[in-house]
Amino acid sequence: MGYWTLDDISWDRFDRSKVDPELLKVVKAASLVERNARDYAAYLCSVFNDDPEVLRTAGEWAAEEVQHGMALGRWAQMADPSFDFEASFKQFVDEIKLPLDAKESVRGSRTGEWVARCVVETGTSSMYTALAQATEEPVLKQICQKIAADEFRHYKLFYSHLKRYVASERVGVWKRLKVALGRAAETEDDELAYAYYAANHRNDGPYDRRIYVERYARRAFCHYRYGHLERAFAMIFKAVGLKPHGWLNRIVAAAVHRAMRWRIRRFEKRELRAAAAA
Repeated sequence: MGYWTLDDISWDRFDRSKVDPELLKVVKAASLVERNARDYAAYLCSVFNDDPEVLRTAGEWAAEEVQHGMALGRWAQMADPSFDFEASFKQFVDEIKLPLDAKESVRGSRTGEWVARCVVETGTSSMYTALAQATEEPVLKQICQKIAADEFRHYKLFYSHLKRYVASERVGVWKRLKVALGRAAETEDDELAYAYYAANHRNDGPYDRRIYVERYARRAFCHYRYGHLERAFAMIFKAVGLKPHGWLNRIVAAAVHRAMRWRIRRFEKRELRAAAAA
């Protein structure tokens, strides 16, 4: 692991005129979540305390994730010098707590844990691919391309662990699918919403989960195209034991893409009404 460092980023190519202020808000939030990876690694090491292979790779994975956060945070500070990365991160970790002392996976099985981790890496790989294609700012494009590649490698790493545990625990397709659906639904939990709040609005009043779920989703998911979702569902289907490519993947990706566009429009209208009433 460790395919690149912050020194490999062409920071001198930064072009302020090409910064999208709405995309900047998403990057700020993502920087906090990525930087917090050591807590996720601690959780994995607690759950898999008797698995030397997991213990060996978890620290390397976390180091790369933290680097993602540091790269995104540095870029965000260049784009917005008023962004206090350290203070925002402190507020985020003070609020969002992981079960670091857990001895068993919160997903019901070790297989389920790896399914959930594959879903997460699928989501991040897709998101950074979408952001890389959406932005015209050259430094952010380079960062997102590198992160997307890392997240795809992380998916393959976690999938290799998943295969080991499927073989020993014999967790079936339906149980794995249930875990995948549950983890996908958690994109609307407090982690991303609070990261968006801490990064962009922590001095603007109290936190409201619904408001910041919608604000984050409106600015992040608008960059997803059908192809991003088709690839993402292929990766998820593979993790749960379904055929990755085929008619089911195409139908699901198309349906989710339509639903996502509808929700974005609804969130945008609601936010505009709130701003007009303020």
